[in-house]
Amino acid sequence: MTRLLLPLLLFFILQACGNSGSTPAGEMSDVELRAHADSLAQQTIIIDGHVDLPYRLKVTNFRLEREMLGIPVETDEGDFDYVRAVEGGLDAPFMSIYIPAGLQEEVGESPALADSLIDMVKGIVEAHPDKFALATSPDDVEANFANGIMSLPMGMENGSPIEDKLERVEEYYTKGIRYITLTHSKDNLISDSSYDTTAINGGLSPFGEEVVREMNRVGIMVDVSHISDSAFWDVMEITEVPVIASHSSVRYFTPDFERNMNDEMIQRLGENGGVIQINFGSTFLDGALRSRQDSLREEFMARLNERGYQNRSDEAEALADSFQIENPTLYSDVEMVADHIDRVVELAGIDHVGLGSDFDGVGDSLPTGLKDVADYPNLIYTLLKRGYTDEDIKKILSGNVLRVWRAVEAASSSRG
Repeated sequence: MTRLLLPLLLFFILQACGNSGSTPAGEMSDVELRAHADSLAQQTIIIDGHVDLPYRLKVTNFRLEREMLGIPVETDEGDFDYVRAVEGGLDAPFMSIYIPAGLQEEVGESPALADSLIDMVKGIVEAHPDKFALATSPDDVEANFANGIMSLPMGMENGSPIEDKLERVEEYYTKGIRYITLTHSKDNLISDSSYDTTAINGGLSPFGEEVVREMNRVGIMVDVSHISDSAFWDVMEITEVPVIASHSSVRYFTPDFERNMNDEMIQRLGENGGVIQINFGSTFLDGALRSRQDSLREEFMARLNERGYQNRSDEAEALADSFQIENPTLYSDVEMVADHIDRVVELAGIDHVGLGSDFDGVGDSLPTGLKDVADYPNLIYTLLKRGYTDEDIKKILSGNVLRVWRAVEAASSSRG
């Protein structure tokens, strides 16, 4: 009911403001711009490429019992719940099936966690069918939106559950996975990681090349977030369909951070027809904040070692608390997210940028104005102020990703 009432309320606000929905943004008052941003958020499908809700619930001892399934509906914890998502207009958050790199050291550990998290997402849907539904296609997302239901598509963050078994790519498709981030924080059997320095594969491994081709065949989007630069260029040589970067930002603003994409990669992604979905984490957005964080981390570890404290001991925790007071956390802001979007548009065009917040995945580093899933209208408002049209914003919110998803589907279908 709430999802139906909000657009109606915003309609009356816009009418009171003189039907500002038909007025160019440059001619609107600030009140009208705010109301129009809220209206766009409610009336347009918003897809977020990466929300780490399943793993957050897992590490807080979430159990698949009916009485526990109220957690995603309304809570003061984390960055995502249903009530806040409705307020922000979020319609299709990709649930991240996140697999920590450490699990890939033991055979069977990664697929076991993957299955557990997939079952968790399905359990949430089964417990709250009036609020959530699975989505395994763009048509599902659009149908759920029309029915006032939030879609929960799934993407796997880290291809390690595939292990060395190519047939698992199709098995995960059958289980509902619609993108796979090829690796995470360490090199794996598929690909080198942007966070690792060993480069054991020199990019994609030969097996990784097979995985990319198989993902193309079965209809799973290839996610190039987290992979090394060499692996990215290998993917571009192999893939026959557009790819996504589900939660990456622009390296132009963070020159020493390989996890983000450089200008040449973004241009090539655009030529491929793909989409980079901007990560909201402050250290993904602002190189100065990242440098400060790295410097503070080194200083804290030096103090810890100087005093001989064991990490996570009571003494270490007390030292951390005092160090935090001495060096308060600094945050980026929503304007910087818009700067990253501007840069992608300049390099590749409006058709190649989307949103991949990393909510529930980047800890206490979210920018001012984008602290949780209620805040998407703040970004829309910022883009309107910068001269983006409604059609531009609709592409950023979902149109571009839906286009890539459909292209991957169509290529898969054509292969029979």
